[in-house]
Parts: sequence; C-alpha cells; structure tokens
Amino acid sequence: MTDTIFVLNGPNLNLLGTREPEIYGSDTLDDIAGQLEDRARELGLEIDMRQSNHEGHLVDWLHEAQARRAKAVILNAGAFTHTSIAVHDAIKGIRTPVIEVHLSNPHTREDFRHVSFVGRAAKGTIAGFGALSYTLALEAAARF
Repeated sequence: MTDTIFVLNGPNLNLLGTREPEIYGSDTLDDIAGQLEDRARELGLEIDMRQSNHEGHLVDWLHEAQARRAKAVILNAGAFTHTSIAVHDAIKGIRTPVIEVHLSNPHTREDFRHVSFVGRAAKGTIAGFGALSYTLALEAAARF
C-alpha cells in the first residue's frame, strides 16, 4: 500500500466556484486541491486529484487506485452518485476503501438526490460541510 489518496471528482465539479455558489460554495476545485495538499503534507500523505465529466474515467480511476495500491479513494461522483451502477460496481470490485464526499447535503435537496449508489458501496459518507467535507474525508482516509 502507498501513502497516496486518490481524490476523484465527477461531472460539473470543474465548475465549482461559479456553479450555484449558494449550494456548492465559492471554492474552486483548485482551491480544494490546495487545501488537501497542505493537509496531506502534514499527515505524510500524497494526493492524486482528478476530475472528469465522463463516467468511464471514474471507473478506470477506481481500478487504478487498487492497481497502484492507494491507501484510499475520496470520491465525489457528482450526479453519477445517483445514477451510476457502473461506479457502484467498480467500488464493490476493489479492495481500496472509498469515502463518498459531497459539498452539500443531498438529503436536504431534491428527492432524486436521496438515493446514492456510491454510498451503498462506499466505506462511509461525509456530506454537507462544503469544501471542509473533503478535508474531513482526508482525515478519515489517513486512519486506514
């Protein structure tokens, strides 16, 4: 196992900072990456942060996390959280622990966001704390 944490981000997360800031906050994905890099360094960890709007990339990266013996995966699958059996099956198919993360609390939003295929396969979920959700997930991942 390496001391690398994969941080995988799904569709539209490249728009953070400008997309519905009243829901997702004003931090960009680069801002979050910087915060994670700083905290990871303090914890003696490395971050491999990626974003894609394509479902298959997330599946491939989950497989890669296991192949590279990553310590854990922090996954914000965006809308694929609620739609992707493929991402669910990829999480179930690897031994690397996956922590689901969300900036907002999906349970306080539209009904279709209340079902999480990712959450059904993940080790745990952290949601509703804005950019801090990622840091909290990193703190949890450091303990694996």
